[in-house]
Amino acid sequence: MAPVEWTGEMTEANILVVDDEPANVFVLQKFLKREGFRNVKTTTDPAEAVALYRQERQDLVLLDMRMPHLDGVQTLGLLGEIEAGFSGYTPVLVMTAEKDPQTRRDALKAGARDFVTKPFDPDELFTRIRNILEVRLLHRSLQSERDSLEATVLRRTAEIAATQLEVVRRLGRAAEYRDNETGLHTIRMSKMAAAISRRKGLPEAVCDLILNASPMHDIGKIGIPDAILLKQGKLDAGEWTFMKTHAIIGAEILSGHDSDLMTTASLIAREHHEKWDGSGYPMGLAGPGISLAARITATADVFDALTSVRPYKKAWPVQEALQEMNQMPGHRRARHRQRHRSPRQHHLRQPEVLRNQRLPPGGTAGPEPSHHQVRAPS
Repeated sequence: MAPVEWTGEMTEANILVVDDEPANVFVLQKFLKREGFRNVKTTTDPAEAVALYRQERQDLVLLDMRMPHLDGVQTLGLLGEIEAGFSGYTPVLVMTAEKDPQTRRDALKAGARDFVTKPFDPDELFTRIRNILEVRLLHRSLQSERDSLEATVLRRTAEIAATQLEVVRRLGRAAEYRDNETGLHTIRMSKMAAAISRRKGLPEAVCDLILNASPMHDIGKIGIPDAILLKQGKLDAGEWTFMKTHAIIGAEILSGHDSDLMTTASLIAREHHEKWDGSGYPMGLAGPGISLAARITATADVFDALTSVRPYKKAWPVQEALQEMNQMPGHRRARHRQRHRSPRQHHLRQPEVLRNQRLPPGGTAGPEPSHHQVRAPS
């Protein structure tokens, strides 16, 4: 019989010999070394064999069936449990002097790939070893390709998510520029919204979602004519009605995509002008019927507006802003542009999430340029 030919990958394979007879272990190790195998481990303890396999998965296990304490079938089951988290292919060649069919059936059911009968013929042994190694190395190659593909998919998914996130951030800033903002308000407001979410005890993934979705709350303003959006002075009833459509416009701009980011952004855009007492717009939602994300965003939006400089007012101290929000529990907010208004004329509501909590001060990102406020008719 012609000698078995080994590839370089085969001779570098990790092989574990498990037999409770030291003499058998010595002979097998000698045969394998003579064939050029470089990474051969041996043990007479099947429990140690399981530990070694768990420490480093083997490409081939030569396993005796009849051993004390832990027999071959039990050892196969433990090795199979380890391998289940990987390729699922347990590369075990069973060595046995037993010739009864039941022994073979039990070993096959437990995960054995082939048998060699003791005393074994070296040529037969090496042929069976080669067959198992071919399959094992193929499994390993396929697993490597799968891992590489999964890594590529994850990387490209992350790139797409990053691109999407950058687009929506720019959309949010575009809305602020449309309303004579610099984008600093949006940045501060979104960070405050994330801080509120964390204090509320929301999962970090949800906090990040609100951080990234909240800047688009006013994106619908790009659908409002300049004559209304940039009007100096109060809006008449018709203009105010048109102005309020920016919530629906924003929700529609951001709708139609099933990603968590776009879904949350659309929800916030639609509901951030709703009021706790049901007097808000566009749907007249009330209380818990308003999404928590929209309530958190609105709270952060108002807090930053109060604590930032505007053409018609100075920045309020943090405690004064919080006190004002606490003392107007019946309303969420009303944004008016009337110079020298008394603080009591700002009808705001502080959602439950803010009670007994301290927020980061607004206006810390630098001087705030003029901010055009939405003006209700008198």
